[in-house]
Amino acid sequence: HVQLVESGGGSVQAGGSLRLSCTASGFTFDDSDVAWYRQGSGNERDLVSSISSDGKPSYVDSVKGRFTISQDNAKNTVYLQMNSLKPEDTAVYYCAADFDVLGRPGYWGQETQVTVS
Repeated sequence: HVQLVESGGGSVQAGGSLRLSCTASGFTFDDSDVAWYRQGSGNERDLVSSISSDGKPSYVDSVKGRFTISQDNAKNTVYLQMNSLKPEDTAVYYCAADFDVLGRPGYWGQETQVTVS
């Protein structure tokens, strides 16, 4: 049974920081790309950042220079460090892994809320 458990969300003021964590059980991250998505109120779920199985990160333009994705294989955990947060970063955040050839995740985390005021 695979689970992706997220933590680290919360409420911060603009300019603040949060670190999201996504820990897998029943699945090994070091063989998979892992990504963070977010969904704001009334919006679609959008890709924010990803890290490839060989450790290469990527980011959407809106978070470049502010967010950092990293991976700790020993803890089977992927992190999203979010600095200089803006109100428009407010969303529900999801981690995802085990993508198919069409880029669809096989597993999703349960979600964590990030609110920036």
